Amino acid sequence: MPDSVLDVSIETVVEISQFGTHGADEIEFLLQPHVGSSPLPIGKGASGGELSRVMLAIEVVLAGVDPVPTFVFDEVDAGIGGRAAVEVGRRLARLARTAQVIVVTHLPQVAAFADQHVVIAKSADGLVTASSVTAVTGAARISELVRMLSGLTNSQAGAAHAEELLDLASQERLAK
Repeated sequence: MPDSVLDVSIETVVEISQFGTHGADEIEFLLQPHVGSSPLPIGKGASGGELSRVMLAIEVVLAGVDPVPTFVFDEVDAGIGGRAAVEVGRRLARLARTAQVIVVTHLPQVAAFADQHVVIAKSADGLVTASSVTAVTGAARISELVRMLSGLTNSQAGAAHAEELLDLASQERLAK
């Protein structure tokens, strides 16, 4: 969201009878997600992915000031890919330096930045549907990233790309 603008509207309530439980100010976040769009209240104009990315940006900024122990982001990467996905992965990793961060993602660029990578799979036998959670490390993690990248399970090019993503994430961790 390189061209987005986030404005904060603060209106002071004059009538004491209108004071809320959090004081005399009414605060509203207005998001202009891209050039040419109008700023709208974030809860009304932002897509789920945009809302998640704005929250991620705010939480990264506030992490050092007001630490929160755990964050959960569900598909914070919706509607993005490539370089933007790598940047979201970086920001999540930065946030994870000071808090536990749980991320649901379908993008290998984001998953590569995880300290712990788990795969959630659903299975059904006709009567019962069950989910399983499996931690992946080493070669299994590379295979999972290859699957996420290409849908293939045995791709040398995919494996090289997966290793490149993991190397990038590792370099970011060392650059703390």
